[in-house]
Amino acid sequence: MPSVDSHLPAAPAVLPPAYPERAAWGTASKLRAWQSEALKLYLDANPRDFLAVATPGAGKTTFALTVAAELLHRRVIERITVVTPTEHLKVQWAEAADRAGIAIDPAFAGRRGKTNKDFQGVAVTYAGVAVNPLAFRVRTERFKTLVILDEVHHGGDALSWGEGVREAFEPAARRLCLTGTPFRSDDNPIPFVTYEEGHDGVARSKADYTYGYGHALRDHVVRPVIFMSYSGEMRWRTKAGDEVAARLGEPLTKDLTAQALRTALDPTGEWMPAVLAAADKRLTEVRRHMPDAGALVISGDQNTARAYAKTLRELTGEAPTVVLSDEKAASKKIQKFSEGDSRWMVAVRMVSEGVDVPRLAVGVYATPTSTPLFFAQAVGRFVRARKRGETASVFVPSVTRLLGFAAEMEVERDHVLGRKNSNDDGDIFALEDDLLKQANQTEGASDELEGNFEALGSDASFDRVVFDGGDYGTGGDQASDEELDFLGLPGLLEPDQVRELLQKRQQKSVAAQKRGQRGSGAPEREDPTPTELATHEQIALLRRELNGLVAAWHHRTGQPHGVIHNDLRRKLGGPAAAHASSIQLKERIELIRDWATQRRA
Repeated sequence: MPSVDSHLPAAPAVLPPAYPERAAWGTASKLRAWQSEALKLYLDANPRDFLAVATPGAGKTTFALTVAAELLHRRVIERITVVTPTEHLKVQWAEAADRAGIAIDPAFAGRRGKTNKDFQGVAVTYAGVAVNPLAFRVRTERFKTLVILDEVHHGGDALSWGEGVREAFEPAARRLCLTGTPFRSDDNPIPFVTYEEGHDGVARSKADYTYGYGHALRDHVVRPVIFMSYSGEMRWRTKAGDEVAARLGEPLTKDLTAQALRTALDPTGEWMPAVLAAADKRLTEVRRHMPDAGALVISGDQNTARAYAKTLRELTGEAPTVVLSDEKAASKKIQKFSEGDSRWMVAVRMVSEGVDVPRLAVGVYATPTSTPLFFAQAVGRFVRARKRGETASVFVPSVTRLLGFAAEMEVERDHVLGRKNSNDDGDIFALEDDLLKQANQTEGASDELEGNFEALGSDASFDRVVFDGGDYGTGGDQASDEELDFLGLPGLLEPDQVRELLQKRQQKSVAAQKRGQRGSGAPEREDPTPTELATHEQIALLRRELNGLVAAWHHRTGQPHGVIHNDLRRKLGGPAAAHASSIQLKERIELIRDWATQRRA
């Protein structure tokens, strides 16, 4: 048998971070530097279980298929089982494996038990395994099997899924777990993932190899993402007949925020058509440098998806591709769109994770789902780079939670079991239990929300741009001019060029705003809490606002959360945030906002 070194690529130090000529997915003859490094680590350790965490678009599939080919060659394994979250991904894995010289059957069903001798493996879904785990266990025991668990965090989606995966693949010779988003918002343990208890007594998932978005961005493996945030006035009616008006993005209760967001996303209002029109202008600019660039609207349900498609058809004169999760032809539609050059696609859940459409460069996040996991998966559809300099633009509602996710794109997270609540200012989740509950909400709205809500009207206004943890834009009277300025950003820029251009435009906007203030007197900042809230609700909102600003400042400066809180207390006095008064919290919010303004100007 040939030595290990004879099958390995050149040492990672001499490999480029990205493919020299961007070979098609699953067909590359050379590995990226991270893939080569992870492969060497795997072959040196020779583990039974291995967890590789790599940002969406980095090439997890190519890495896994390289491992599979090497293990087949060495006769360490005889068969391969690939487990995916969706039916579409089964086909995508089979096609990628075929280009790598491995025959995978995507139509295999556990109840059938057998597959054609021409196949070296099968592709199944987590749900399919849960239906009949014993059949998969028998197959796994019959052959020395490598099980590739794609997006393995889905193994914790339901108790039956996790138990099914464990029962089916416990006897596997090798298990290779892959994910781009290892964190979950619940305590369901992920099968075959190692958890280690830290000094704080909290158990966290432990990856054997990690390649985050920040690393991939510096290596030019993924695109920089520019988030275009839109606010606006919302009006809706409650079940009791009361009409409510609020501005999207202002501090509100959780229920009011959810209803304001659903009002914005209502296709009969003016917010969505305005945002779609802005996104289409951005797409036109991007296509100057990427002629086949495509755009995707991620919708919350099928009815709104069809309504958004109608708006886009009226706006562009071209019927977009509509992909609904229960359609048999959904996979073929995605494939046709990926290979074509049409402008728009509208999807509900089909294009959420793992699905590969490299030409997607503009997105509209138009779903009420606001979990960190789904947001990361959705944005991952736009980051796959084909050549250096490509940028991605994602349009999002001005909701504090979503903007926080956008600002922390480069933060690497682990799955945490049994997080302990504390009064430590350094923990942004302390005293905010409802954030976890909100993160666990499903795609659909609750029955209570549906019954209590009727959208009356909305309008859209440009708010700001979020990039690399910083925000740009004044949100003032010049917002319309700023919007056109940002929509016209070139579609072919390196991350440093994007940052420099945004900073220059920010300086210009701030200078113009200061000139206007000198002429008319500087306006006072609006109180960040609505007066109709009870005192305890106001304080909870202020704490959340402060914690969000501290998290953003941490991302921009690298300072720990606790250090930032202590700096604020040292300058302004007062107790920890958990015991601070509303006035003290407002003072800290104002101070950290001033820090941000001075830094970016």
